[in-house]
Amino acid sequence: MSTTTPPARSVQGPAPARIPTPTPTPARRYGLRAAWIMMASGWSANQFSALLGAYRSELGLSESAVTGLFALYVVGLIPGLLVGGPLADRVGRRPVALTALALNLLSTGVLMLGAGATGWLWPGRFVTGVSAGALLAAASAWIKELSSTPYVPDTSVGGATASTASRRAGLFVSAGFASGGLAAALIARWAPAPMVTAYIPHVLLAAGAGIASLTAPETGARRHGPSSDANANTGTGTHTGTGTHTNTGTHASTGQRFRRGILPVAPWVFAAPSVGFVTLPGLVHGGLVYTGVATALVPGTGLIVQPLARRVAKRHRLATAVAGLLVVALGFGAAALAAGAGNPALALVAAVILGAGYGFVLTYGLTEVAVLAPPHRLARLTAYFWTAAYVGMFAPYAVTLLSGAVPPPALLGTAAVLAALSCVLLITLHARRPSPPRG
Repeated sequence: MSTTTPPARSVQGPAPARIPTPTPTPARRYGLRAAWIMMASGWSANQFSALLGAYRSELGLSESAVTGLFALYVVGLIPGLLVGGPLADRVGRRPVALTALALNLLSTGVLMLGAGATGWLWPGRFVTGVSAGALLAAASAWIKELSSTPYVPDTSVGGATASTASRRAGLFVSAGFASGGLAAALIARWAPAPMVTAYIPHVLLAAGAGIASLTAPETGARRHGPSSDANANTGTGTHTGTGTHTNTGTHASTGQRFRRGILPVAPWVFAAPSVGFVTLPGLVHGGLVYTGVATALVPGTGLIVQPLARRVAKRHRLATAVAGLLVVALGFGAAALAAGAGNPALALVAAVILGAGYGFVLTYGLTEVAVLAPPHRLARLTAYFWTAAYVGMFAPYAVTLLSGAVPPPALLGTAAVLAALSCVLLITLHARRPSPPRG
């Protein structure tokens, strides 16, 4: 009699419940929440620029006083960058960024008091610069780290940490530059009490950015440890064509690559747009609304071209800088023609070209810093980049200072030649050193 052996039953217990994979969406939003801080920083810079004409006509400020107030922003911004960057590396990105944002909000309140007593404009403008500098240094590093693992899964960004950082930081600060100037100009033209109401949008934006970023975690403090000093002086890694970051080389080689690859480009980041919306409207006798349109058009164009700049960078890491410097040279050439003819329409065309060059060189600079800096020096190196970039903000003053001896069209033409020479210098310096290994 044959018997059939029943199939063996599994001795294992019930299958454990499958742990769901966390969705990456909330993590992605950390970087986006912090990015609104960058928009507030850009807005605070350009809202005042669009009101320069109104301060002359409404409050009777002299041309030298208005120029001094504009320059005071850069005077405050540079120490804000140089202190805020290293401080963010030491104590963390989050506390420095949020403190700077609160100070940025306070500075706008002080500027609003300037409608009744112009003496408030001076400390208000200086504090705006200090707070914006600290924001640029700390928030750029914060966004970069919030846009990478462990805050964003590798599969969601394809490892393109540096590209994501430059996209978010560059796009949001450019959006702030563009919208802040235009909104302030339009409010100053048609709203009551323009020297007060023109600042209200920034108050709302800064407050909203602060609330949105409160839930974003600290990133910089996790980098500190007993091995940080050793890591500061040694390290190996790669710099890929898509922007993936791994630290390469020593502290000294990082500094050398920064000087050769970033310093020749950085001053043009703001030399181009500042001439586009500060110098050109005056040379063609544009009014308040015209100045506001130019103030929006220049960084707005830079905002639009940044996706194209990133696609160019995928072909060759230096291509974005070369293209940007050549476009800046073309923009200054067009600006020289517009100033010589006194043609407002041609001046706007030149402003668009200068804005496009700004978008290219800004994208290059932020991406290069993100792939070049080791984590423990990211905020510091970012601060150095922004400091070198803001040196270009003195370009309008150079034109004003020298215009008594040299016609402005000749000065703008000279700037076009210098931008082209900077491009040649960058290519030459790059050719003299071996490229980092590509992975």
